[in-house]
Amino acid sequence: MDRDRERLSTLEQLDEWLFAPMLVLSVIWLGIVLVELIAGSTTLLETLGVAIWVVFIGEFAVRFALAPDKARFLKANWLTLLALIVPALRLVRMVAIARAARVLRGVRLVRIVSTANRSMNALRKTLARRGFGYVALLTLLVLGLGAAGMLSFEPAREVPGGFTGYGDALWWTGMLLASLGSDFWPATTEGRVLSLLLTLYGLAVFGYLTAAFASFFIGRDAEEPSGPVAGSDDLRALRDEVAALRRALEHRA
Repeated sequence: MDRDRERLSTLEQLDEWLFAPMLVLSVIWLGIVLVELIAGSTTLLETLGVAIWVVFIGEFAVRFALAPDKARFLKANWLTLLALIVPALRLVRMVAIARAARVLRGVRLVRIVSTANRSMNALRKTLARRGFGYVALLTLLVLGLGAAGMLSFEPAREVPGGFTGYGDALWWTGMLLASLGSDFWPATTEGRVLSLLLTLYGLAVFGYLTAAFASFFIGRDAEEPSGPVAGSDDLRALRDEVAALRRALEHRA
């Protein structure tokens, strides 16, 4: 038991020490994925991506070795593990199946989702509280990465009525997140899966924004003396009145 606590403490210290450098690498990794999805890969990007990928593998391996409960660690980080396995498929280009268009699109989809997950974790650790700022930045991240993925899956040169550029895909993704939609519907399986994930995220964010705006307006009403909702001043006055009544009853007793 003492050994497990010691390993857990070491793991927490390691996470704290690696926070800043891993955050920087996560941002660079996100930039690489975006550029490759939008404009295509280059030798420099592939080399840099492999180097960062190796660092991610080393970091995951050390954290796994220090984790007291291996099964719980893998259960909590299965998507991260999948994200580390997928890039290996890019290194076996001599295998014919790895060059199949459907397989490559599937690998690309997993890479997009895992990159969004890693960026989301980095963003959550950076912002101490999950407030409106966290949701706003996360939505911008999902919008940018989702648009890049849709452009990669549904380009006009391959799909009739597809996206002619990143701006076109960005507009379509924004409309999808806002639950407005458009006349175009993805033709590829991967594009449909990604659009479904984007739609689910958009619905979740819409619910959060609705609750946030409702809380804001209720707070404004509470500040008005004639408002229908009791404000902090009213509650404080009521609390003072109850306290005074309690003191009076104790004095009579």
